[in-house]
Amino acid sequence: MLIDTHAHIQAAEYDDDRDQVLQRSIEAGVERIIAIGADMPSSRAAVSLAERWPGIVATIGVHPHDAKSFTDADLNELKTLAARPRVRAIGEIGLDYHYDFSPRAVQKTCFESQASLAATCGLPVVVHTREAEDDVYAVLKAALADNGPAEGGGKGRVGPVLMHCFLGDITWARKWLDLGCYLGIGGAVTFKKMEALREAVSFIPMDRLLLETDCPYMTPHPHRGQRNEPAFTALVADAVAGAKGLPIEAVAEATSANAYAVFGEW
Repeated sequence: MLIDTHAHIQAAEYDDDRDQVLQRSIEAGVERIIAIGADMPSSRAAVSLAERWPGIVATIGVHPHDAKSFTDADLNELKTLAARPRVRAIGEIGLDYHYDFSPRAVQKTCFESQASLAATCGLPVVVHTREAEDDVYAVLKAALADNGPAEGGGKGRVGPVLMHCFLGDITWARKWLDLGCYLGIGGAVTFKKMEALREAVSFIPMDRLLLETDCPYMTPHPHRGQRNEPAFTALVADAVAGAKGLPIEAVAEATSANAYAVFGEW
């Protein structure tokens, strides 16, 4: 069994054929999917979808692109949503200095407040970073340093941290690993020019790797240019297996166990 740990399957791109997409996912061996919230409407939609499909759980959060519109009311709604049993993490949250769709100071405040919410709820975080690694590292290091005792059901502690769509080299892989993070590997690992990423994948311990598609984006080879979908997790798994010199069955078993370690079973 494979698990797609980052899919925007609730997005409008799937409104015409979502049932067929999910059926293809099952046929490809991708039996579990995490629907990722990236703003308030997509977070609500992710929760709604997860409550209808037994193979899906959800995350909730506001992406740095939308930090400029993030309000206290949104934070309170996220706290309410976080109590729903199908919600398993806060994210996708973080910093994006490539586009700067929101001012950087505002992005950081939004990121810090949602990381604090994760600690309050005892939930993992799913982190987006683009050209902002140093600042993301600083925020996460501070959040993890503030973790309370492990007792009490995890409340007061940020849960496991998953670095979504890891595209870095071995140096950054080592930094995130030393911080205790898991690393999500997506379709880019299949791209011809991403040799540094494949080298990093070969370096990352198998117990810290997770698979993702980021669908409908980041479509792996040989389907680049088309809409991505969870079934293509199998192509990511095959590329990871090749980079690590392992059979795909070993990659499937290990990454599924890691997904359960981060998000719990469902």
